Amino acid sequence: MTVPAARLSSFYLFYYAALGAFTPYWSLFLTARGMSVTAISVMMGLWYATRVVAPSTWTSLAAASPKPIRLLRLGCVLTLLSFMAFLLPLPQPWMYPAMVVFCFFYNAVMPQFESITLTHLGSDSHRYGLIRVWGSLGFIAIVTLFGWLIEGDDGSSRAGMLPWLMLPLFVLLVLSAFGNQYARSLDRRSDDASGFWQIVRRPAVLAFFLAAFMEQLSFGPYYTFFSVYMDHHGYRTSLLGLLWTVGVVFEVGVFFTIGRFFRRHDASWMLLIALSSSCLRWAVTALFPQNLPVMLVAQTAHALGFAAFFAAAMQMLATYFPGRLNGHGQGLLYGFSSGVGGVLGALIAGQLWTIDNGRTAFLAASGFALVGALLCFFALNLPLIRARRATAQG
Repeated sequence: MTVPAARLSSFYLFYYAALGAFTPYWSLFLTARGMSVTAISVMMGLWYATRVVAPSTWTSLAAASPKPIRLLRLGCVLTLLSFMAFLLPLPQPWMYPAMVVFCFFYNAVMPQFESITLTHLGSDSHRYGLIRVWGSLGFIAIVTLFGWLIEGDDGSSRAGMLPWLMLPLFVLLVLSAFGNQYARSLDRRSDDASGFWQIVRRPAVLAFFLAAFMEQLSFGPYYTFFSVYMDHHGYRTSLLGLLWTVGVVFEVGVFFTIGRFFRRHDASWMLLIALSSSCLRWAVTALFPQNLPVMLVAQTAHALGFAAFFAAAMQMLATYFPGRLNGHGQGLLYGFSSGVGGVLGALIAGQLWTIDNGRTAFLAASGFALVGALLCFFALNLPLIRARRATAQG
């Protein structure tokens, strides 16, 4: 079966292009709307809070639907419509419900689309990176372009125009959704739910989700306040775009080459490498924020902490949750690990931020990643080492 790589790639391209505007610059937009640091941490916490319920809700609806592709298209249309609320001069109290509705639908669609991609790839899941890389390319292009567009001639920020700049990206996302579909019909079984939870209760699978949770928890200060942190240390908006972009540039290289790694090694080893790199990255970010060369090197670790981690997670989900169960696995990964981990990460970052303008928050993030790395090693990698030794001795 031929994989429709262009159509699949287009969805990642536009989804992550919009995220390339949202993640680095949304906090600046909220600042332009007059929100405090505490209010911004709550707003960004809502982004992650909807991940707790949106992915699992949407993937469950898709799994029960005779035509699940309609759920993807509906979710994208509702993402566009709800985002248009930010084009209006909403009073601050109304910003919160607008954020909840928009984030719910925006977070709902990607887990379902990941499942769509994997139905096309089948046993060739190692090719995932070659399709997902277009998301990284879209992210790079928009981060760089918008960094220049929202920076005024005098170096001031024009982040208030951000929603108007993002609107065409969501229109293109809707068009891409209508151009995609599942590769094949997936059998619906009455025992899907019970079989799914039996898999989740396996020690290795639980360890995987907990390690993913700790990784997302460690990203809390970065996704919520990194632009504010760099702005505090005197970085211009265009330079912020460079810092966000450099890691994603290396991320592209990871997606192009990581398939070779998965053909030779278990994905859990890449999970360990990713968690270890995040531990080091957040420590460096906490200790050397004013050293631009050091920060540029630290940002390259995003290629491991995000891209390699995500690719490894997709490999492990494809192994743990085959067929129709994969959608449920995607929902749990996004809901628990990204959702709950993201909410707590944003809220903890907001509480720690006032201590010393971010240093303690990033040191805590380093500690979270370290816990995840230790969990990954002892629960996933060490059993592999022991099994290999037992096989060699036998």
